[in-house]
Amino acid sequence: MCLDCGGNRSTLRKPTSTWGEHANSTQKHQLSQPRLKSATFFLVTVTSACNMDFSRFPLDTQTCTLELESYAYTDEDLMLYWKSGDESLSTDDKISLSQFLIQKFHTTSRLAFYSSTGWYNRLYINFTLRRHIFFFLLQTYFPATLMVMLSWVSFWIDRRAVPARVSLGITTVLTMSTIITGVNASMPRVSYIKAVDIYLWVSFVFVFLSVLEYAAVNYLTTVHDGTDRKLRQKTLPGTCDISSMRTMMLNEAYGRPESNGLAGYTQTTVSSEEPAEKQDPMAVCLSIGPEVKGAKKRTLRGLRIIQNTHAIDAYSRMIFPGAFIFFNLIYWSVYL
Repeated sequence: MCLDCGGNRSTLRKPTSTWGEHANSTQKHQLSQPRLKSATFFLVTVTSACNMDFSRFPLDTQTCTLELESYAYTDEDLMLYWKSGDESLSTDDKISLSQFLIQKFHTTSRLAFYSSTGWYNRLYINFTLRRHIFFFLLQTYFPATLMVMLSWVSFWIDRRAVPARVSLGITTVLTMSTIITGVNASMPRVSYIKAVDIYLWVSFVFVFLSVLEYAAVNYLTTVHDGTDRKLRQKTLPGTCDISSMRTMMLNEAYGRPESNGLAGYTQTTVSSEEPAEKQDPMAVCLSIGPEVKGAKKRTLRGLRIIQNTHAIDAYSRMIFPGAFIFFNLIYWSVYL
């Protein structure tokens, strides 16, 4: 960077008195170009710190300031000013930063007061830096988005395939944890939430909820199977209610098969006028009583949506992608 600033004769005689305020290190370089009568050329490398706000990282724009000041001459002896304003700064277009794009420069000059020595001229160079986002899209945002989409695959897997759905859910959760750990390891330790943290943790919540969704599906499947098992046991009781069910009485005497017989055997009716020793019938229930049917229908009608685990997966196929797309619309509209 080339600086074009003006000064009086003290600047020409003592160019080394100008240094970077709040700089970590300042180094002067020797130039082979001879001095001119009207100007003096010198090259200084200044390493300075820049206070950054990472609340919008990596979609942030930072403003860094470089301060130049004379440490030996007050404003009565030396006056520093920008000769052409913002046009006093010029950079090489071939030089670029790896993470930032230099958007603009801004120059100002002020007086700094020290109680022990007096007033000094100070020059300010304000850099507006825009961070390159493409690297973070490839390394952070795309992998996180793919992990969230991969967790949705479990909604299309059969609910009985427990190993497949559980292993897929655990894999996506562990992968998201690895991405979050890697991003935080390369970042300064700050006490506030960054923009990338919001995206990663919301993605982690989506992945974790997909695991909980299958836990609910598996639990309701178990409850539903147990309820069906109990209802089937009620339809085959040890004794039948003769008054509410149709029964067929078969005795131990079998005849030839007839066309209107039951399973090829003759149906006989046992009369109460026959002797008691002949009345040894066998009762077979052929239908379910209306009371049992009505209770079963009311139970299934009340819990149809909850017990139907296929419906839960079907709703998740729409709710999860829709909610994630809605979150992305809000996120990128706020931070871009």
